[in-house]
Amino acid sequence: MSVSRLAFVKREATLIVAFIIVAAALLVVIRLGSEIREDGTSDFDRWLLLSLRQPRNLAVPIGPAWLQPVLVDITALGGATALTLLTVSVVGYLLAAKKWTTAALIAAATISGSLIGQLLKVSFARARPTIVPHFVEIHSLSYPSGHATNSAVVFLTLGVLLARAQTARATRIYVLVAAMLFTALIGCSRVYNGVHWPTDVIAGWVIGGSWALLWWAIALRAQRSRVASSLD
Repeated sequence: MSVSRLAFVKREATLIVAFIIVAAALLVVIRLGSEIREDGTSDFDRWLLLSLRQPRNLAVPIGPAWLQPVLVDITALGGATALTLLTVSVVGYLLAAKKWTTAALIAAATISGSLIGQLLKVSFARARPTIVPHFVEIHSLSYPSGHATNSAVVFLTLGVLLARAQTARATRIYVLVAAMLFTALIGCSRVYNGVHWPTDVIAGWVIGGSWALLWWAIALRAQRSRVASSLD
């Protein structure tokens, strides 16, 4: 097999695998959502939410006093305003640097990921948890978590694309770990603040993570295509 043919097979295989993972992730989320809609709140959801509060006073969370305001601040990082500002800033920088393809990929990934999350929210129409008081105001639907979905899409997509641009292995690892840490903290903060069931957040992570993987594969395919074209 020629070098160009092997490169073509590799980039096509990567994209196909990414599509399969996204399809599997969506099936898992839809199946979980269907079970939730039929059976109501799972025992796991109730147990975890209640375990994060003081048994004698559900308005008081477990942990030190400083933790609650910190997690309220962290949850704001996954909101529409913060993520939109971050995405617009990064896309603007890439456009200024004339990296048109990367800018377009990031914009497409974040917009499409957000739309999928909103579509699933409307489809399942799960109510917010009411068994514990909320620490932040929220009025939208619950499943899947928009904060978990969108933060995973934005931070993980930016993380994998930025990591690809780094030459040092330690730097690549740092960028990816930071992206995953931000995603994890934002999702956990939603449960701690009482505004999401744990399964809402898990579903958001599954959707956002698989969506970021898909767009990483698309970016990798585009890069390999350009390299292959330059060698022809």
